[in-house]
Amino acid sequence: MTYTLGKMTGSTAHGWAVWSAMAILFLCGVTVLYWAEAKGNPLLPKAVEQQQVGHLQPGGNMEGKEVRFGIAQSALFGTVTTDASCGAISSWFDSYTPLGGMVPLVNIMLSEVIFGGVGSGMYGILVYIVLAVFIAGLMVGRTPEYLGKKIEAYDVKMAMLVSLVFPLIILCLTGISVVRGFGTSSISNAGPHGLTQILYAFVSSAGNNGSAFAGLTVNTLWYDAATGMTMLLGRFFMIIPMLGIAGNLAQKKYVPPSLGTFPVTTPLFTFLLISVILILGALTFFPALSLGPILEHLLMNIGKTF
Repeated sequence: MTYTLGKMTGSTAHGWAVWSAMAILFLCGVTVLYWAEAKGNPLLPKAVEQQQVGHLQPGGNMEGKEVRFGIAQSALFGTVTTDASCGAISSWFDSYTPLGGMVPLVNIMLSEVIFGGVGSGMYGILVYIVLAVFIAGLMVGRTPEYLGKKIEAYDVKMAMLVSLVFPLIILCLTGISVVRGFGTSSISNAGPHGLTQILYAFVSSAGNNGSAFAGLTVNTLWYDAATGMTMLLGRFFMIIPMLGIAGNLAQKKYVPPSLGTFPVTTPLFTFLLISVILILGALTFFPALSLGPILEHLLMNIGKTF
């Protein structure tokens, strides 16, 4: 799709620049996930010393993983399936270490812009491209342009609407679920891990994914209704403002590039695009991640379990 973008716009270098941003984010995700799972759970050796369990974790955390796949292939599959909204799994995310389980969660939170979502294509990362070009235009004091079309207030408003619809749905319904009995009664673990289970259910529903964190009983009246509404709003309402951007840009006249035009074919553009994705995507959910997998990781290292 990124190569096709380059061919259709007459700039294959732009397609490769976008692909590079995706590839860097992908490699970071699979590296963190493999590192976390290969490191294993630090509490297990301590439990062995206290004769609470009868075995160690040789080679890392193999709980919830098939022996024929191992940690490396499970980490790769877990990253790919949440990058491209596949939904299939080869290992249980609920059994991952806290930081390992955070990677699939963050991949979907970024609107699955890494190599595009199944059935939704590249529109997710095109929103971030519009915002990145707009920010670059502000830096140089010019009206931002993308592929010869000026990015103006309407386009930025629609792009921000796409970016805000996703976390608004997820965080509101997650917040209701963690403070009401009909939400907390379905979790299998208390504390931050239970929050992660609930958060993942709504993130996966909104993000055109099909995977589950497991450990959460979603076959209840609340979760059936809430996740169904999340799917409707998160998967379809985000497309409406994106179509508005496309229609508005199509009506504008082509403006030839000049010395003040920010190039979208350079490593600098790739770096800026990654920065915008992380700032708008990841930081929006950072408070929730801090109370979920990050807090669980810190508590795990001091011996606290749930």
